[in-house]
Amino acid sequence: MGTFRHDTVLLEEAVDGLAVKTSGVYADCTLGAGGHSERIVSRLGEHGRLYAFEQDATALHHAAERLSPYEDRITFIHDNFSGLPTALEKEGVHGVDGILFDLGVSSPQFDEPERGFSYRFDAPLDMRMDKRIERTAGVIVNEWSFQKLHEIIARYGEEKYAKQIARKIEERRKRAPINTTFELNECIKDGIPAPARRTGGHPSKRTFQALRIAVNDELDVFETTLRHACDLLHSGGRLCVITFHSLEDKICKRILKEKSTIPDLPKGLPVVPEGMEPEMEMVTKKPITADEEELKENNRAHSAKLRIAEKK
Repeated sequence: MGTFRHDTVLLEEAVDGLAVKTSGVYADCTLGAGGHSERIVSRLGEHGRLYAFEQDATALHHAAERLSPYEDRITFIHDNFSGLPTALEKEGVHGVDGILFDLGVSSPQFDEPERGFSYRFDAPLDMRMDKRIERTAGVIVNEWSFQKLHEIIARYGEEKYAKQIARKIEERRKRAPINTTFELNECIKDGIPAPARRTGGHPSKRTFQALRIAVNDELDVFETTLRHACDLLHSGGRLCVITFHSLEDKICKRILKEKSTIPDLPKGLPVVPEGMEPEMEMVTKKPITADEEELKENNRAHSAKLRIAEKK
């Protein structure tokens, strides 16, 4: 295998936000290239433990090599983070001191043409983070109904011309299957008016994002797992979430607000009744973003937002 280089976003801010204890137990739900995990395990003592989840076999292989000096305090789990509660239970772990999510696609996945994540390379329409699943971008593009295509491109891609793009895909696949990223690019280009294609970056960006999210069921899985993560935290445990687009951030913000807000109560109560206190407390009132130095070195950091909450 070749190199798997990825610049970790908000490294110091996220790991500092976990307030790592030397004997604590932590979960990195998105191991990737291992940047955050490496910093976490470096702060653990011999009785500390990190459980690192990664569904991409290539990323997992390279991260395991990188983290081999810490193999006595880390457990690698080849699974989507949706398996968080089940996997921890199998390990005999019923609560943790901190959980980290670093969402999105890693740079090496975009840079490997055969993965089909990028509109910059001509490649098969794949986009699976976990190659063990059967659903690919090709299956969605060629087999899903016009209505479902329109829905995911509009919802997940926030694409203004979703209906026109879905219609062009439908017309094209009637003649022959759409097998490659460049063939899909042509459909997208045909569906967007020429003046609109000249602004706002590559015309395929939003549709490719939508397909990637749909292939990997990213948003529904994230929402469900984020709720499980809150339940798994010990009292005083920290939750750190890095998002890269508005859909992820809206889910994170909504759930953390729900769990850190006092429910509606009758006016005049001297104290909040026992059992009705908020489950979480926000550590960050506003999301943390990358500083000027990181923005200069890593373009991917521009859209990153870090939210931190603590279990009460």
